[in-house]
Amino acid sequence: MHDYDLLVVGSANADLVIGVDRRPGAGETVLGSDLAVHPGGKGANQAVAAARLGARTALLARVGDDDYGRLLLDSQATAGVDTAGVLVGGAPTGVALITVDPSGDNSIVVSQGANARLTPGDVRAAAGLLAAARVVSLQLEIPLETVAEVVRAAGAGFGGRPGPRVVLNPSPTAPLPTDVLAACDPLVVNEHEARFLLSDAPVGSSDDPEEWADALLSRGPRSVVVTLGAEGALVADGDRTVLVPSPAVTAVDTTGAGDAFTGALAWRLGVGDDLPTAVRFAVRVGAAAVTRAGAQASFPSAGEVAAL
Repeated sequence: MHDYDLLVVGSANADLVIGVDRRPGAGETVLGSDLAVHPGGKGANQAVAAARLGARTALLARVGDDDYGRLLLDSQATAGVDTAGVLVGGAPTGVALITVDPSGDNSIVVSQGANARLTPGDVRAAAGLLAAARVVSLQLEIPLETVAEVVRAAGAGFGGRPGPRVVLNPSPTAPLPTDVLAACDPLVVNEHEARFLLSDAPVGSSDDPEEWADALLSRGPRSVVVTLGAEGALVADGDRTVLVPSPAVTAVDTTGAGDAFTGALAWRLGVGDDLPTAVRFAVRVGAAAVTRAGAQASFPSAGEVAAL
């Protein structure tokens, strides 16, 4: 019996957001809107997105013993996320500095703070959370050695039972060890992340997402999902390649949309959907998320997704 559909192991940040007419170039200063502070971080975002949809969700993360940390704990609890795995202290809470232009596109700089102190030892101490989850979702705003420890524990299983299925979004981009790639089912990438992982191959300069997916599969993951923004997402698992279109919506702010997509995808895999079916649902969740400002504040309920 699994207590959780989804365990998210990842970052929890305070998002400091400023709207700008255009994002500044090197050495340039531009004026922006009033500062808005929101709970964020890829890990925390995915957990809230899944819980708001109805998933039984837990979060393993680290925050500071400060106002931003309390903001994040409150937002998780309000969404229905189990925060027993959220550790407090060791460094200030991570912060993301975000500028958003009128088209909804954003640029983000992250100060890792406490996220950088989430260690492999923390993962080992949280073995009960991993054993209780059907799926574990990971990103790269925490140390890569911590991600690798989650993958190792999931692969080893618990008391003769298989460990959770591993979903990984390699953001921010970094080279991935072979064993981490091999565990991904799926590896979830956008265009930038796909090109980075394939930068040492000719296909990295291709404009064909199917070529990216095939090349990424050859690196070892069990399946690949390439997110394509307003075009939807591409699913590849070696046996089939499926393009899942997105509903047409008016984008207001893309902040957190990829996290909403991945959280929704991981949840649906946890309740038994096959990969294309899970992606079809996740594409609608991502589309709904871009129609409102902010990250967690934009994440839809299951009813809002059904209406879309």
